[in-house]
Amino acid sequence: MATSPTDRDVGHARYAYRLRVSGGAQAALLGEWDRCRWIWNECVARSKNAYANGEKIGPAALDRMLTEARAVTPWLREGSSVPQQQLIRDFGKARSKAIKDIKDRLPMHRRAGMPRWKRKRKALPTLNYTKRGFRLKDGKLHLAGGIILTVVWSRDLPAAPTSVRVYQDSIRHWYCSFVVPVCVQPLPETGCVIGIDWGVRVTATTTSAMHDLPHPAHGRKAKEKLSRYDRMMARRKSKRGQASSKGYRKVKRPCVKLHKKVARQRQDTGRKWAKRVVLDHDALAVEDFKPKFLSKTMMARKAADAAIGATKTALIEMGRKHGRSVHLVHPAHTTMDCGRCGARAKHALPLGERTYTCTACGAVSPRDKNSARVMLVRAGLAPAGVDRVRPGRSLSDQAA
Repeated sequence: MATSPTDRDVGHARYAYRLRVSGGAQAALLGEWDRCRWIWNECVARSKNAYANGEKIGPAALDRMLTEARAVTPWLREGSSVPQQQLIRDFGKARSKAIKDIKDRLPMHRRAGMPRWKRKRKALPTLNYTKRGFRLKDGKLHLAGGIILTVVWSRDLPAAPTSVRVYQDSIRHWYCSFVVPVCVQPLPETGCVIGIDWGVRVTATTTSAMHDLPHPAHGRKAKEKLSRYDRMMARRKSKRGQASSKGYRKVKRPCVKLHKKVARQRQDTGRKWAKRVVLDHDALAVEDFKPKFLSKTMMARKAADAAIGATKTALIEMGRKHGRSVHLVHPAHTTMDCGRCGARAKHALPLGERTYTCTACGAVSPRDKNSARVMLVRAGLAPAGVDRVRPGRSLSDQAA
């Protein structure tokens, strides 16, 4: 798609589509995955041996390994070299990141683990193809090796894709994900700004009463069915070390489908809300909230059902897509500061107290509404002087 000189490139994005796969195409894809899985496990083995002997193994050595293996193994030569080479690239990136985290002495929970074995019954197929390994013709996806797949075009691609990933999800459905360059799609200016505070009782509280996002509770609505499936799976679960029975796999499929449905409901709710917020506001002050710590509290189940992280990601991506100014505000002391005068309370507000009362100016407002107002002030989007706070970080500042 041609773009005008005024369009600003914002990088790349993925566009995912469902695939209709015939029996022959599925057999060919699984054959390609068996070869790629063997190469991955061979890379893991060689990496472990090199580490045990105190040696280093780089991308060049792994490339030579692939060349030698294809020369002496006809089974590997039957498959395309493109996904095999891309798998080695992915292995090298994963290993380099893990080594860097170890050198930086990051805590164990923040480190990227070293690449592990891909087991036949557990690892789901994932094949990556660069531009020379695929093409689109007559609405179908042609992969290297003569594999032809029918794509369900739910939307048009904005530009020519540079690569594609073909993968199978947890319920054995096939998808393709194209990487395409994207440009800003500007929206008309509205002259409005908004502050957003994340929570559990209400997923997003904003300075605009019309844009609050209530807790969707998709997981709670599906809890009864999920509990029934869990009990059925527990009765059919095999002993450790034994293969899963046919009855266990039969019950597991509807359970996985329901989990997938809930995840898509959360994603859909977050994207629709993000689109509405971005359409109505020129600048957004978003709390840079990390919901991971909530998993260790009594609110873990409700916080997970709120999907704060996914909603926040959708909002940031939507703002970047449409050229809106997004400021990430540090969340420290947002419940202690007054959104009107900027005074800070001497003590933190208890979680059960939902009304904020300022001792300096006497302002009274709901706790979360006051925090949303503080987001605006810290981002410099509201005419107020708040001292002793960290300023908001715009996405452009982070990129710089």
